Amino acid sequence: MYRIRNNLVLGFHGCDETIRDDIINRRITFKPSDNDYDWLGNGMYFWENNLNRAYYWAVENSKNPQNGKQKIAKPAVLGAVISLGYCLDLLDSDYIPDLKVAYSVLEADCLSKGLLLKLNKCVNGSNEKLIRVLDCAVIETLHTMRSELKEPSYDSIRAVFFEGDEAYPSAGFREKNHIQICVRNTNCIKGFFVPLEYNEKLPRV
Repeated sequence: MYRIRNNLVLGFHGCDETIRDDIINRRITFKPSDNDYDWLGNGMYFWENNLNRAYYWAVENSKNPQNGKQKIAKPAVLGAVISLGYCLDLLDSDYIPDLKVAYSVLEADCLSKGLLLKLNKCVNGSNEKLIRVLDCAVIETLHTMRSELKEPSYDSIRAVFFEGDEAYPSAGFREKNHIQICVRNTNCIKGFFVPLEYNEKLPRV
């Protein structure tokens, strides 16, 4: 009853300026990501209400291109107005049991086929699991289960991630905490825009 998210949210996607402009001007369409390590499964990724985090991601990617993906020559941010629709909202504890069931199904399937269950991995000496092959597989398994049971497909997935160094000693907050949105149904995206620069001379709104 309460799984439809009717409110609009702003999402920001870090990319190259030419990609942003081509999407804005409808020369190309936004292509979903389908990597096996995507944190929330396959779909179109946005930082929720976090323009700066999207921009810094693009800057970092321009310096260290990831996995042979298109190099970012000029970091930019694409804005989107998003309706989450029927959302697998992992900020809501009611959805966690669904993930546990999907994990059990995935684990049993791997066991029956004699395969090792993929695990999330840390990279570059970090303690943070940035390569989330397990999480991706669990979420994709959940989508497959729902399809086989003829249950409604999720339009989007939303989750919070605690990332980066502690904000201060013994803090419960980290410097790179953020909410990510993964859009699976393109109808969730009501429009794209180029974010405006903040005018320091005017009052905050």
